[in-house]
This record gives sequence, structure tokens and C-alpha cells, in this order.
Amino acid sequence: MLIRTFEHEPFEGPANIEAWAAKRGHTMVRTFLHAGDALPQTPDYDMLVVMGGGMSVHDELQFPWMREEKECLKQAVARGRSVLGVCLGAQMLSEALGGCVCQGRHREIGWHPVRLTPWAATNPAFAGLPRQFMGFHWHGETFSIPRGANLLAESDACAHQAFAVGAKLVGVQFHFETTMESMEQFLSAAGDDLAPGDYVQTAAQMREGAARHMAALEGMLFRLLDNMAREI
Repeated sequence: MLIRTFEHEPFEGPANIEAWAAKRGHTMVRTFLHAGDALPQTPDYDMLVVMGGGMSVHDELQFPWMREEKECLKQAVARGRSVLGVCLGAQMLSEALGGCVCQGRHREIGWHPVRLTPWAATNPAFAGLPRQFMGFHWHGETFSIPRGANLLAESDACAHQAFAVGAKLVGVQFHFETTMESMEQFLSAAGDDLAPGDYVQTAAQMREGAARHMAALEGMLFRLLDNMAREI
């Protein structure tokens, strides 16, 4: 299987998604939009993974490549490709499906509980995931649930944590892909985001949480991706 990533920041790479692809024998082609990489003219992949970023989906004037990226995303959906959107990527997928993106009630940064909704029990992509787990978060905006999709997860700070259309189009607001290294890259590159808030942890709290929750998060990511791969 060929997996292509769309990446928006040097510090928001595929992390454990790349590790999963390597262990399963899949090929990953990474597209560094922040470095000026060209987007594919047609969907040349089996699965598209759209990563996060510190920008908003509304920042097309500042990041002109976002317009072409959004068209590529719509083309992937129209041609029946499997798509996983993470954080900003989930927001872009929601928008591509007719949803909208706005400022959330709270900034949510660090390790916070995620709860699956009853819809998750019927979605093949989320089969076998626990009903509640600790997710790693780093966001201030949120997506609406587009028509035809189901809300699959929520948290106290953010009512919309995951959605899916079947098992081929999945958006997750939190970071399933996080590793110790990728978390440290967040802290180094985006530490200014850690202004105090009800759902904003300190760097020390995040490191403590990582020691307790990272291994379980990896297992859940691998299960999600295995589930999605079965549908391709």
C-alpha cells in the first residue's frame, strides 16, 4: 500500500504513523508543503494522511498552497481514497466534506481523556478501541461534524474529537501519532502556546503523562490504522 502525507510544519510529522507503515511493509511518501513540495496532480496513493499545523484552515492568504491542498483533498474523497486527517488535517477534511472550522471554547494542550460515542461501536475504523483513553492534544480550533459523518469521540474541552464517514474517511482532533520525540518537538517549536488555561498542561505535566500513556496510545493508533487498511 502506498501512503502519502501532507505535512504543514517541520515539527508535525507522521511520527508513529510512519512507524506503523514500516512495520506493515507499506510505502510512505512524505509531502513537505511547508518546504514547497509539489502536490500530486492526481491521487497517486491508496491512503492520504493529512497532518496538523499551527496555522488555521482559514489562512489561505498567508499559505497560498492551502488552496491547492484543499482541492487535492476533495479529489481524494471524490475518487474513493482512504483519508486520515489529524488535528488541522481533520479540520481540513471536515471542511472538504462541507463542514466548518471555528475557534473552540477552550485551548486543549497536553494529556486529556477522550471518550468514544455510541457511534464508534458501529464504525469499523474504531473497532477494538477502548471506550475511554488518554489522548495527546494541541489545538485551539475545532471542526463541525459534516453531513454524512458520525461523531465518534469527545472530550470535556472539545465536543468534537473524531468523526468518520464509514471507515475510509476519518478525522481525529487529538494526536494518536505522538511519540516521545514528536512531543518534545511540539514543546520546542510551540512552547509559546502554553499560556495557562483550564485544559493546558505544563511541559512537566506532559512529560509525566507521556511516561504513563504513550505506549497505550501507540497500540490504539496501530489498531485504527490496521482497521482502515482492511477497508482499502
